[in-house]
Amino acid sequence: MMRLNKYIAHHSSYSRREADKAIIDGYVRINGEIQDNPAIQVDEKDDIVYVSGKQITPRDKYTVIVYNKPKGELVTKSDPRGRKTIYDGLESKYKHFIPVGRLDYATEGVLLLTDASKIATALMNSNLERIYKVKIKGKVTPEMEAAMMNGLELLDATAGGHSHSKVTSMTFAPFLGYKIQKNEHNYSILKIAISEGKNREIRRFFAHFGTDVADLKRISFAEVELNNLPTGKVRFLSRSEYSALFTFMKAEEKLAREKGKK
Repeated sequence: MMRLNKYIAHHSSYSRREADKAIIDGYVRINGEIQDNPAIQVDEKDDIVYVSGKQITPRDKYTVIVYNKPKGELVTKSDPRGRKTIYDGLESKYKHFIPVGRLDYATEGVLLLTDASKIATALMNSNLERIYKVKIKGKVTPEMEAAMMNGLELLDATAGGHSHSKVTSMTFAPFLGYKIQKNEHNYSILKIAISEGKNREIRRFFAHFGTDVADLKRISFAEVELNNLPTGKVRFLSRSEYSALFTFMKAEEKLAREKGKK
């Protein structure tokens, strides 16, 4: 929430004094109703403010969408080999949106995209929880479980990566959690929670144990869950998801300010 006069001054070329005068003279409307009190509170996310018929748009307003990425789409603008990208599946109005990290060609599920680069960067570099459903060929071994609980450092992490990847070594932090839903000789299914988004991290992890990942689906990213969103479809963040993101960004900005003071 923000005082009306401060909101106008912060998001337009009006000074605080000019904003006060416009409000008192009756030129300001909030959600269609004239407001003449400069101290009235404005909800920055929901209220629509007009000054002399012109809408005041918050400068830091941004949009985030959830895309249920199908298998067989690359998270890139274009592919020299002509393969399908996420932008072939998305509506043209989202062509300028930036993906928050990448899901590889064969991975499906939650992919966030935003029109604000600072949001994409902050989320991409965060330690927020990502939950995946993983189907592997073969059994979950005690060695895998130990590595999930304690972390893993690989000098050679090329197995499970792309042949042209420049990533050779990798350190895996302990998983935030895991649950074995099926554990059989032919294949096993797990739900795992991790806090990183490294290059083909999960595929490299299981490849170290000589196990291929047959299916990989991200079912949530922090507060954002896939729920019943159909494959290949998009939805906007809910109010509660936006609220969680707003809280996260405020914390990130505060941290950046504190680092700047040192």
